[in-house]
Amino acid sequence: MFGHRPSDRTRRLSGIGLLALALVVAVPAHADKKKAAPPADNVKLGDQRSKGYFDLSKIVWPNPPAITRIKFVDLFTGQKVDPNLFTKKSDKGKQKWMDRLAGTKQTDEIRIKDLPFQLIRPYGVAVDSKGLIYAADQGVSAIFIFNPETKAVELIGNGNQVHFGGVSGLAIDDNDRLFVTDVGLHRVDVFSPAHKLESTFGADVLANPSSVAIDTENRFAYVVDTQSDVVDVFDADTFKLLRKIGTAGKKHTLTAPGTFALPTGVAVDHDGNVYVTDTFNNRVEIFDADGGFVSTFGKNGDGPQDFERPKGIAIDCDGHIWVADSAQDRVKVYNQEGRLLIYFGQHGEYPGRFMGIHDIAIDKNNRVVTSEIFPGRVQMFRYVTDAEAEAEKKRREGEGDSKPADPPAQKAAQPAPSAAGKDSTAK
Repeated sequence: MFGHRPSDRTRRLSGIGLLALALVVAVPAHADKKKAAPPADNVKLGDQRSKGYFDLSKIVWPNPPAITRIKFVDLFTGQKVDPNLFTKKSDKGKQKWMDRLAGTKQTDEIRIKDLPFQLIRPYGVAVDSKGLIYAADQGVSAIFIFNPETKAVELIGNGNQVHFGGVSGLAIDDNDRLFVTDVGLHRVDVFSPAHKLESTFGADVLANPSSVAIDTENRFAYVVDTQSDVVDVFDADTFKLLRKIGTAGKKHTLTAPGTFALPTGVAVDHDGNVYVTDTFNNRVEIFDADGGFVSTFGKNGDGPQDFERPKGIAIDCDGHIWVADSAQDRVKVYNQEGRLLIYFGQHGEYPGRFMGIHDIAIDKNNRVVTSEIFPGRVQMFRYVTDAEAEAEKKRREGEGDSKPADPPAQKAAQPAPSAAGKDSTAK
């Protein structure tokens, strides 16, 4: 019924015979072939992003011919990796077995301190007045500082400039002081523009400080205490606790407007209004500079206009509200009434896609910076402002361009077929 099965010895001999026959046939087949010439332009692994297999400048939202509102610019993963570090520099002979047994180190082994640091689990991001990008990485227990122009990378490292317990949120004030929330030490560290630790505060108040934002006009420091379901408001200069927004002690069960259930992100606009992502309630809440409740928007759902764990939040120069949705891996842009204007991103590792997006920041040059936990990287985009978009629209009209006008906002809810997505314009 089952047929004849050859013995194991027969199968092994047959396999050896077939392998020998294949080698005999393969050698003359390739003997006359000339060695392939190396490509004219040898692209190194580290240069693939810049030299590219596709044009990164074409990653825009919405898709052409609509007027571009968001452009992909660059991404950062850590310190530059020198390929020569992993090549054997000299042949010093094999290590003797007695040396190996004794644990003697060879002189050409790679030392841990020589290895370049890479992002592992970045959370908070911020940008200073010089355009340097900061990313707080809990995996490395350090703050990476990226120079987008020179590609240089610095670190504020654990055990060097300061002792970190668990870096989380970042904010930079108008004097380039760096505020860092530490969930492990339950405090906020303040660094000088030279990255020297100046002060700490909040250790007697904070349980789990996740994010921080600075109101440079009213001199307030807003710290989200995720575990306590409140936003603590400190004086940004004296670090004295002024008040709390929200109600503590309810174990993430409150849903009423003005309360929170595991809040995560916080941002401040030019008028001093405060925006908080209420993560478990899947909404954004807005407060005035005195802490009074103003409005809220958002609900749970898997549509682009809905939220599934909103975390990072930022406000652009036109007053649009940018929210990083960690479950959907999308960045969504809303107007002040909570209407979706444009969105981009989806699960993936290509530029413009996200894997565990966490935080978002926007600088004075309209650069948008995001952090992702799972691939360990920071991406940078460029926001095209309302004024720039209007100027482009008039230019097209003046040239008699027949390109269609921007699609209406509701069409942004359609799934994107490509990495660039298909979105509406932010107006």
